[in-house]
Amino acid sequence: MPNQDHKSAPARLASIDAYRGLVMFLMMAEVVRLRSLAEAFPSSKILAILAHHQDHVEWLGCTLHDMIQPSFSFLVGVSLPFSIASRLARGQSKSLLAAHAFWRAFILVALGVFLRSVGQSQTNYTFEDTLSQIGLGYGFLFLLGLRRVRDQIIALVVILLGYWAAFVFYSPGAGFDPTQFGVPSDWPPLQSLSSHFDKNSNLAWAFDRWFLNLFPRKTPFEFNGGGYATLSFIPTLATMILGLLAGETLKSDSPNWKKMNFFLTAGFASLALGWALEALGICPVVKRIWTPAWVLYSGGICFFFLAAFYSIIDVLRLKRWAFPLIVIGMNSIAAYCLSHLIEGFIVSSLKTHLGPEIFQHFGAPYAPFLQGASVLLILWLILLWMYRRKIFLRI
Repeated sequence: MPNQDHKSAPARLASIDAYRGLVMFLMMAEVVRLRSLAEAFPSSKILAILAHHQDHVEWLGCTLHDMIQPSFSFLVGVSLPFSIASRLARGQSKSLLAAHAFWRAFILVALGVFLRSVGQSQTNYTFEDTLSQIGLGYGFLFLLGLRRVRDQIIALVVILLGYWAAFVFYSPGAGFDPTQFGVPSDWPPLQSLSSHFDKNSNLAWAFDRWFLNLFPRKTPFEFNGGGYATLSFIPTLATMILGLLAGETLKSDSPNWKKMNFFLTAGFASLALGWALEALGICPVVKRIWTPAWVLYSGGICFFFLAAFYSIIDVLRLKRWAFPLIVIGMNSIAAYCLSHLIEGFIVSSLKTHLGPEIFQHFGAPYAPFLQGASVLLILWLILLWMYRRKIFLRI
């Protein structure tokens, strides 16, 4: 892989915006309740598959929906070399860039907390959401972005091995009862070394029982119902480093076939290693606590997505089909905030002006789907309006 070169600002790649747009579309499309439609028509295998991939897995494994957060994190790393090169080309110093990076990191964490607190009676101090997780690691990612590729790879290996070892050496103690911390009584326990990565009995859960209780809360924090944890920002940083390595390759002057060879080789190697770690009982593939095996497994899939978008859009120049995704991808922060803030407002407004039964005309089974599809369309139209007027939210 070629060394970094910050002398000139590289052109913006539409493939990155399109991939980011797909990720944000999948997140925004949560409002389209395919699960209710699949339950209304249980004989439809297509609906069952689509509904399955619109939900997160309970613990082990991966669905398309589980790829939203790692893809978003991966793309943060992909974009960083372009951002650094662009700002250096405009004459900004590295110290000024570093100050801006850590300010951006703070804003991302604060925005994550704000969005999680909407509708709450007090600030909901929780840091497992996508924006907060990226923000907690972004400053360190920037510093790595100024280093050589060799240093980035070393940091990646140290994070994965160190995080795995920290979990393996932690134990909740003899006689520990996980059912007291949100784990169902019929929960199948993991075996061998993988047992150290089970739900609400691992190192990250123990850390949050201390850390989150440092903030004002209505009741003491005991566990997260989904098993999510603050410390996941550390392996999330590893995912961003994988993206950073991909971004350095994209920014380089290497021929396209070499770039594609790197993406595909890295994708296969990463995916296979993540799968092997779970198969051997060393480390399970768990998105909710972002295990090292999950970093590798999901990172491999991210490399494949990037290879597909880059080859189709920037190599073959087939871009027109991706316009709806680019509209979203170029305004990802706006898309993220809108989807969290105005979904209820859109639904209530539609029912106010078009009638409370507007979504019932085709029957009750279709109502959740039609309501969600309407919200999704309106969100996209808002983003299209912003795109055409060149209004882009940046942090």
